[in-house]
Amino acid sequence: MNLDEHGLIYVSAMKFIFLRIRLLVAAISLLQYGSLVANEQAMIEKNISKVKIPRIVGEYVNIYRPNGDVFPGPSMGELVACQRYEEWVPNDHCFVKDPSGRWHAFGITHPRTDLKQVHLGECLSFHALAPQGSLKETLKVGAWKDLPKVLPPSERPGERMEFYAPYTIRRDGLYLMIYGPAPIRYAVSKDLLTWTPKGTLENVPPGRDPNVLFYDGTYFLIVCGKDEVNGVTSLDFQHWKPHGSILTMRPGVDPESPTLIRFNGTFYLFVCAWERSLMRDVKNLQERYQHITYVYQSDNPLKFDLHRQLTIINAHAPEIIQDEQGDWYISSVEWPCRGVSLARLVWE
Repeated sequence: MNLDEHGLIYVSAMKFIFLRIRLLVAAISLLQYGSLVANEQAMIEKNISKVKIPRIVGEYVNIYRPNGDVFPGPSMGELVACQRYEEWVPNDHCFVKDPSGRWHAFGITHPRTDLKQVHLGECLSFHALAPQGSLKETLKVGAWKDLPKVLPPSERPGERMEFYAPYTIRRDGLYLMIYGPAPIRYAVSKDLLTWTPKGTLENVPPGRDPNVLFYDGTYFLIVCGKDEVNGVTSLDFQHWKPHGSILTMRPGVDPESPTLIRFNGTFYLFVCAWERSLMRDVKNLQERYQHITYVYQSDNPLKFDLHRQLTIINAHAPEIIQDEQGDWYISSVEWPCRGVSLARLVWE
């Protein structure tokens, strides 16, 4: 065998080796691509499976309808201080349990007024008490009873008179009630009966209808602006970090009564809408208090998008509550009737 023949054999062998290497690399790349596609598909399926859509099942139960009471004042418009009014209207509200496990509700209230002044006299909170038992056991018409109202202007010297949309949490053995409108303020109580105002929450943006989610060691506080929901966070409930808008509504819609919750590995934002186009020819209070609630989903509690709207629910100023057995409920006021009503909420 001459030198040329040896060269040809060597070149052929090298071509064969290179071909095998290319085939091996292609096979590895194909396996890696297949694995990547499978992983991406698994992530998509995981994300789809964790996004559940809330839906009301059954009928609302009207658990609380306020009794007549004396308006503490001060006098304003058609309302006279120290005069008794038989019909009172609740609005934005919250739920909290006392140490014995008994449920309480707090919220805006005022004597019924003319439709042109539906917010007149909203300067104190109703306090409703459930009968003993689990939340499910208290779902009976009229079962929640009036207790004396809390935090009228006379008990909040130096504050603006209006008292909007309280939200109550428990921290370090005390109950904290956060309320608006701007500036966002708070009061504390040991027993849910007597409350002491503590001033404003610094760095919380101007707004109304506060709501709080405590998740992973952080307080997420959201408030409504004119056309957006804004968020701030805190580790200690004293020092707050603003995060700007977490949701901007479409033109002509103002947000009301937002609720932020964590469920099934993601976040949901419930926002009651006040649509200006629906205010023409309003004939009654139910039409004035619109009961359109949008539900949005996001993996980031500080960033929601209108394109991630999941559903629309019939509820005004809703709160989302999980009971002792892990079941979910949604509340509504003035819809479908006067007072506070609760309905079962399922996730599908």
